[in-house]
Amino acid sequence: MRVLLLIAFLAVLVTAVVAYVACEDHEIFDLVSAIEATEGKGTTFYSWLDVSPTASTPEISKAYRKKSLQLHPDKNKGVKDAHERFARLGVVASILKSPEKRERYDFFYKNGVPKWRGTGYYYSRFRPGLGTVFTFLVMLTSGLQYIVQKMNYKRDIQRIHEIRDKARAAAWGAKLTPLEGQRKVKISLGGGPRIDEDGNVAPGRMVDMVVEGDHVYILEGDGRLLPVDSDTAVPPSIKRTWFLGLVTSLVQKIARRDGAEIAEGDPDGGDEESEGGSGSTSDAPGSGAVSPSEGGGRGGTKGGRSAATMAGGRRRKVARRK
Repeated sequence: MRVLLLIAFLAVLVTAVVAYVACEDHEIFDLVSAIEATEGKGTTFYSWLDVSPTASTPEISKAYRKKSLQLHPDKNKGVKDAHERFARLGVVASILKSPEKRERYDFFYKNGVPKWRGTGYYYSRFRPGLGTVFTFLVMLTSGLQYIVQKMNYKRDIQRIHEIRDKARAAAWGAKLTPLEGQRKVKISLGGGPRIDEDGNVAPGRMVDMVVEGDHVYILEGDGRLLPVDSDTAVPPSIKRTWFLGLVTSLVQKIARRDGAEIAEGDPDGGDEESEGGSGSTSDAPGSGAVSPSEGGGRGGTKGGRSAATMAGGRRRKVARRK
């Protein structure tokens, strides 16, 4: 416990020292930028005071008094930024008179001021608001999510081509000479070893596939054929990033709720719709509901009700005529 407290204390101490040094560096960065903007590009603390970089503290004090008489606001009435230049001169003199601060300035004087001055520097200077920070985070995370979508899409396309090539090689042979008709083959989709139906160790997951000309299908247990082509891969889309997806979902929920309320407030229209066979439980494509299987009967009615529930709407009672 004592060791953890000691480590925590040292971490806080190091953080405080780094922040203090960084604050001093930020002050130097601001002065360097301001002096170059007002006095000319390449102007340094020493050249502005007209002293050498090896000048002693008394020499710097003497040069400061001489320069302060020239820049005093009383002698520069009507001159733009006279007060700012005079105040800036005092800060420069105080830095060069302090051994510690002068050592920090001499480091940047010899090595140059860095172009990137740290996130803390720019944040303390510009201080973006909450809205700006939120917008930046939304754009950053959405951009990263879009990049991940592109990477996954390329990986899926590559995976589809590999599976198609395996199926064709199993159906047509190593030379890939096309054969007429359908060819049913078993293809390994990878993964660890498994136990097959006969109790033998099989390499990875095996699936039944059908090759017919240029088309490759996955054979489902019920006999359905699922095409294996690049169209089955989901392409990247800005609309599927988290923020736009959230906004779209909210808009759709509000629209469905408003539509359900309008339908409940129109009983006459409900009777006509019920008689016509389309009512509020319609499973039109694009409504967001799962369409019931064909065949009608009770199963179709139950599927329609569940579809309406999945779509977020509220099923209204159908008025019966006496």
